[in-house]
Parts: sequence; C-alpha cells; structure tokens
Amino acid sequence: MHDGAAPRARRVVVVTGASAGIGRATAIEFARHGWRVALLARGQDGLEGARADVELAGGEALVIPTDVADQAQVEAAAERVEREWGPIDVWVNNAMATIFAEFLDVDPDDYRRATEVTYLGTVWGTRAALRRMRPRDRGTIVQVGSALAYRSIPLQAPYCGAKAAIRGFTDSLRSELIHARSRVHLTMVQLAAFNTPQFQWGRTTMGCRPRPMGRIFQPEVAARGIYHAATHRRREMVVGAPALAAIYGGGMLARGYADHKLARDAVDGQHTDESLPPDRQDNLYQPVPGDHGAHGRFDDEATAHSTQLWMTTHRGRIAAGAALLATAAGALAALRRR
Repeated sequence: MHDGAAPRARRVVVVTGASAGIGRATAIEFARHGWRVALLARGQDGLEGARADVELAGGEALVIPTDVADQAQVEAAAERVEREWGPIDVWVNNAMATIFAEFLDVDPDDYRRATEVTYLGTVWGTRAALRRMRPRDRGTIVQVGSALAYRSIPLQAPYCGAKAAIRGFTDSLRSELIHARSRVHLTMVQLAAFNTPQFQWGRTTMGCRPRPMGRIFQPEVAARGIYHAATHRRREMVVGAPALAAIYGGGMLARGYADHKLARDAVDGQHTDESLPPDRQDNLYQPVPGDHGAHGRFDDEATAHSTQLWMTTHRGRIAAGAALLATAAGALAALRRR
C-alpha cells in the first residue's frame, strides 16, 4: 500500500552502482520481475544504457546521477525516489571502487577514495534507506559483499578492508534492528569472482591488465542471488562455490595455509600477460565515458550458471527430497527385516 491509499502497481528498488557490472545486471533482474528500478551511479552514459535495459526487460527506470561517497547526494536520491514513486521496498548497496596495487604503492588519497565509495557508500545508502523504512517497519536492505569480506587477498587491500568493514557494520546494525523488534530486513550477499568492467577501469599500479582470479561467473548469476536475497528473508547468501570455499576454508578454518597459498598464487593470478593500454582510463574519481554494460572482457571464460546458487535458492526442495529418500530407505529397510 502507498501510505495507506491505493494499492501500488509495482514495487520499488534502488540499486547503487547500477550503470555497469553486477549493479546493471541486478537492475535488469528486478525489471524482469516487474519492479520500478531507481538507477544510481555517476556515469550518465551507463545510466542511460541501464535505463534502456530496464525498460526492455519490462520494468520502469528512474535515472539519478549520484556519487555514493557523498552522503548528501545519497540522501537527495532517496528523497527523489520516494517523492516520485512512493516508498522504497528494497535498497541494494552495490557501488564499489578497487585498486590493484601493493599497499605501499597506493596513494593515501586514492586509498581514502576507494574506502569512501565502497564502505561509506554502503553506510550512506543504508542510512538513507533505514531512515525511511524504520518508521514504516518494513523494507529490505541488501549489502553486496564478497568472499573477500572473509578471506582477503593481496593487491586489493582497500577493497578487502572495505568489504570486511561492511560485514562488521551490517552485523552490528542487524543486532540493533533485532533489539528494536524491527521488521526491516538486512541481508548480505557474498560473491565469488565475476566478469565485470571493474577489471577494465579499476585503478592499478601494476604493469599488466587486471583479471578476476579463479573461476569466473557472469554477472547475471550474482543478480539472481541478489534478487533472491532481497525477496526472501535470508541473513546471508553466498553466490558461487569458490566463494563458499574461500569463506569456510580460507576464511574460517585453514587461515594460515590460505595466507601462504594466496601469497604464492594470488599476485600473478590477478593480472594477465597483456600490457596496460596506453589510453587506459580508471574510474576512481571520474566515470569512464561510454556505456560499458554488465559484462567485462572475459566472456569466453565466464560461466552463466552456478549449481551452488541453485542449491541455496532451492533448499526447501532439497530438504524435502532428502526427507523423502530417508523415508523410502526406512520403509525398504523395514520390508527387508520382515
């Protein structure tokens, strides 16, 4: 219901970082289900491309150029969404910035900027959403995280630190909401490696072009996981079997072993043998011109399916099937005893 008046025809979602990559794929996924999608990002070219994709998928789009590192801009964007469309049902914090470099090679101003976009952008988005959802006692906030929130890797200290901070912030806030008996739902989606334009425009001090490490998934896989988390009351979701292994293996159990394995494998594993193009631009302070879409350069390597995601989004069916098999096995055993 819209403020107790007429029924609302479409639910409303805000997606930050919506101009490209996982944010773009997420906006399209919500549109496929008939949502109104508010698109927040800095790049006008990418935002207009996302608008076209959302409308083609059957949704409605509202383009709001926003730098999520600026709390006032985020608050103004939330105000505009509710003024034009009514209450926000879901807010997806997805915007991020990364730097591929050894820690001592990262300029302090660059480190601050990457942290403000990735970590504080999530904090400001959460704050803007929660200020509106708490009085209504409904709504969902989705934090797009990473396996790197649990298991950091070399050459991405700003990003890993920010994602770990988001997890700590989210856990703290979740407990506050439980204490207040609030029905606002807070969830975090931890992702594996994905084929997005981040590897084309992330700032780097390395001489070669960056790449995702390990098995690569297409951004639509992440988008399906994010949509599921937004529409089911899950505390946390993991998307991609490598993320599951990193979190529960290298992140919780064999941490010392993982430190040494990543020291050995994860430096070379994060860049190709190709030299950086002489005209390469990065998006740390300004958006890279053009519409870059959801996919990056690695379509030939990326997979569009995840068995792990299917299993985690069909837990009820799997449990029912297991129960049925157990019942059948018990009945068969009883027949044999007779």
